[in-house]
Amino acid sequence: MTCNWTNAVDKSGFGQAASKHRLAIVFPDTSPRDVEIPKIEPENWRVGFGAGHYCNATSDGWKKNFNMYTYITEELPSIVEAFFHVSSTNKSIMGHSMGGNGALNIAARNPGMYKSVSAFAPIGNSSSEKSEFCGLAMKSYFANDAEA
Repeated sequence: MTCNWTNAVDKSGFGQAASKHRLAIVFPDTSPRDVEIPKIEPENWRVGFGAGHYCNATSDGWKKNFNMYTYITEELPSIVEAFFHVSSTNKSIMGHSMGGNGALNIAARNPGMYKSVSAFAPIGNSSSEKSEFCGLAMKSYFANDAEA
């Protein structure tokens, strides 16, 4: 796994089908790159550059750059619509694993924004600190919140 946007692009192989059906497919990275972030000890790929978790972080050290929810729901659609001839109303969201969880959460929080939502092997319990995959990320991204 590369833990960035190239993972799906390189391994999916559906570029020809998308072209045939005139589909625009966008693969956003899961977190910002080349920014200063807090060091996690021991190092853990589930937090930080490999895992933005499609949320808007509120903790110091994360909240400036880890705003993936806003990026996916507002910034990215604006960029795509400005530079490519695509419909602003005929769009879907999908993801795998962490991205599947993000797709489900984003679609649920924005009824009517997407024509469909697909989640492939989504993480199902990202909000619990007991989640093996997401616990440390949620604790890190939301440590300043009283409920975190």
